[in-house]
Amino acid sequence: MSPGQGEVEGISLRPHSFVQSFGDCAILVGMNPYDYTGYASQFNLRLKKENTDWQHYTVDFPAAFPTRYKENHTVRGEYFQPRGTTKTPLVIMLHGVGDHSVAPCKFLARNLAKQGIASLVLYLVVHSSRMPKMIRKAITRLEADEWFEMYQTSVIEVRQVVDWAYQNTGIDEGRIAVFGISFGGFISSIAMGVDERIRAGIFFVSGGNSGKIAQKARAGALRRNYRSSEAEYIEAQDTYARYLTEVVESGFENVVPPVSNFLIDPMTFAHRLQQRPLLMINAKWDVFIPREATEDFWRRCGQPEIVWLTAGHSSIWFRYPIIKRRINDFLWSTFGM
Repeated sequence: MSPGQGEVEGISLRPHSFVQSFGDCAILVGMNPYDYTGYASQFNLRLKKENTDWQHYTVDFPAAFPTRYKENHTVRGEYFQPRGTTKTPLVIMLHGVGDHSVAPCKFLARNLAKQGIASLVLYLVVHSSRMPKMIRKAITRLEADEWFEMYQTSVIEVRQVVDWAYQNTGIDEGRIAVFGISFGGFISSIAMGVDERIRAGIFFVSGGNSGKIAQKARAGALRRNYRSSEAEYIEAQDTYARYLTEVVESGFENVVPPVSNFLIDPMTFAHRLQQRPLLMINAKWDVFIPREATEDFWRRCGQPEIVWLTAGHSSIWFRYPIIKRRINDFLWSTFGM
């Protein structure tokens, strides 16, 4: 059977008993907003290119949690399948906002395919092919409910790919990892936190504690649109710290968040990642993700391996040889290759 043929079980949001509003967004109470059940999703794969090392397919499938925008209703991606292998590991690759970080994902995917590791580069709702014009223009000043919706559908789409992998006889379902860049790193962290089928994660120029990122980032757009007064920031950080304590004790599904942003913050799920292999690669001069926000997340994850490269958020790709080697070593060790 060729990859992606047939139907997989997966996804539709369960009907929930009630919703509580916090002014900025409606929050699902007493349940996991990234959960789904009872949906059969058809993955369509079309061969695009092949050589002696790999086969390259385009992918599309219906989104299990379509947003208000029709551009989001079909999920797209690219799948790189190694030749001459059976039961290959799979890395699900998630780019950042926009399109510029898709190319590095493809470079890495081709490199991994040569080593017997499959990769699926997923085009998230922040990719131009899926982003409505009005969202593209307002991406740095979206409202809380719009961000919540984008996170929710993105995490569920990652889980749809995991469902497909479990039905694909050519993939080893016990060796699935995520690799996420910036926004894709946030999505990867949350997806790992809610789905134990994802064994390992690589988080690239990413972190956690969204309130601290908004307050401490040196990027002008974040400072203009999301920064609060120092008093408001301190109060919000105290509230979040109390919420995290309750989440560890009771589970995030059983704690009502004071604000919706807490459910789309990787820090909320970090304690669930402590027993799984993780690699973090970050930039010392990152103007979008402050070092202290990355280190907050790193500590909550149990202080996994972290690499700091002398670069900025985007210029870090000039260190590609180091990045490739670190990722290769991590995956080979994690997957026992």
